Amino acid sequence: MSAQPDSAFAEHRALLFKIAYNLTGSVSDAEDVVQECYLRWRAVETPVAHPRSYLAQIATRQALNALRKRNRQREDYPGVWLPEPLPTAAQPEQPAARSPESALLLADQVSTAMLVMLQSLNAEQRAAFVLREVFDFDYPEIARALGKSPEAVRQLVHRARTRVRSGRRHTLVDDDTHRATVEGLFQATMGGDIQTLMDVLAPDVVVLSDGGGHVSTARKPIVGADPVARFLHGLARKHAGSGAGTALEINGRMAMLFYDAQGLPTLFQFEVADARVTQIYILRNPRKLAHLT
Repeated sequence: MSAQPDSAFAEHRALLFKIAYNLTGSVSDAEDVVQECYLRWRAVETPVAHPRSYLAQIATRQALNALRKRNRQREDYPGVWLPEPLPTAAQPEQPAARSPESALLLADQVSTAMLVMLQSLNAEQRAAFVLREVFDFDYPEIARALGKSPEAVRQLVHRARTRVRSGRRHTLVDDDTHRATVEGLFQATMGGDIQTLMDVLAPDVVVLSDGGGHVSTARKPIVGADPVARFLHGLARKHAGSGAGTALEINGRMAMLFYDAQGLPTLFQFEVADARVTQIYILRNPRKLAHLT
């Protein structure tokens, strides 16, 4: 019989999932990591003094193994790779409304923009950054998880922090501004006025699309307000008869899920700054959308 109480694992289960999801960008991998953590937790025969730190170490190591495996697979990935979307709407047992501060924190922790940005880091930089900057573990704890010295971890965090800051194009806006801007984007898109649509887009807006080689999609980023406006206008005309989309909360922000005439899903996610859309993520890979549809 295990010396470890299930209640201690349950207390930290959400943390373990978020660590794994931030490292892998995969909901299915994160779920596998949590399950492996539980099996290892139950196998420990002596009491654990600090369950949070101990379980985080297991989750980090298992997530890094999954990440390295995924990275090898991504070398042959067709086109742009985007993370699996994570539904983040409040559950029935949770408060229906979040404070603006907690909503911003949630969006920053699991935002698609952050997950995409983390792809520029190597596995150890990514783990050190996530554990320190997102979950506030101290350097000795991270060192034990990575099998490195605290000083080496400080260097990893410093390099990762520098790269992430240089890659940040904007700061997050509150939920109301984000939702109003996205709704304005769709109204302008369906209205068919290219200039009105461009007014909702940041001058350096970027569209990234992921079909995973299973469905057609733009293989390269689309950059700039005019090309993006014309691209969105073309999509609207092509799928005019497909019906209205469904609003979802994905990765802490409003997203839109559409189905085409063949019943294939497409998820649109957005980043917003200064009441303009700065980034659009279009996910069509059916394997990454299965848990939503």
